[in-house]
Amino acid sequence: MFKKLTILLFYLFLITFNANAGSDGELTLNQNNSETQKTRDCFEKLNRKTFAFNQGLDKALIKPIAEGYRKLPEGVQKGTSNAVKNLSTLVTIPNNVLQGDVKTAFINTARLAVNTTVGLLGTIDVANKMGFPKYEKEDYGQTLGKWGFGPGCYLVLPVLGPSTIRDTTGSFANVMGGDPWYNASVHGNNEFLSEGLYLTSKAINGIEFRANNIESLENLQENSIDFYASIRSLYLQDRENKIKNVQRGNIEVIYEEDDGWEEIENK
Repeated sequence: MFKKLTILLFYLFLITFNANAGSDGELTLNQNNSETQKTRDCFEKLNRKTFAFNQGLDKALIKPIAEGYRKLPEGVQKGTSNAVKNLSTLVTIPNNVLQGDVKTAFINTARLAVNTTVGLLGTIDVANKMGFPKYEKEDYGQTLGKWGFGPGCYLVLPVLGPSTIRDTTGSFANVMGGDPWYNASVHGNNEFLSEGLYLTSKAINGIEFRANNIESLENLQENSIDFYASIRSLYLQDRENKIKNVQRGNIEVIYEEDDGWEEIENK
């Protein structure tokens, strides 16, 4: 168990500001978001202190790594991103089943098989070229939300970043024996999914997100009356969007007028 906890901390170390929780969803600051309104910040004082610590960590380590990643050739970045996304299908498939979406589970299983074989271990998204439906990631936090579990209190975890009680429970379910990706890579004797590859793929996923959103997060911080509150709103809104399977696309932070920001921040 200690080893699994260490793995969890390692790969989440690089997603301190992962407001989209590892997906490709669009982030839009919306004043009428029900998830944001109903989620209490029960531990706000502690959360703000943790958030400040995470900001320091991002400035000292995570952002510089992300900036270096952006300097890699575009083809290398694309192939790496495709491979990591392909591996994440091993988490999405069981959650498709748990959410009662068996059809999508079959589609994603076929996607995984095609991309892993013809697509050279997922570095080429052959399934997309063949016309497969758009891939959407699912996780155990989303499944809990689909089952009707509320988010609980908002949390900012040391190193791990934004979360809720529900999503934290889902994150631990992923690693503490519930994640078939981990089980396949470490316990399944699968030569293509070694423990080292598991760790690397999780870390790269966080690096990629941070690299793709350097300017967005900087602009958000500069235009926010309260950066902490803005990140909280973005995270909670995006998690609700994922549960409802809406607003998918490339990461984009949309800014309203200045007085709109103030209204959002004071919610």
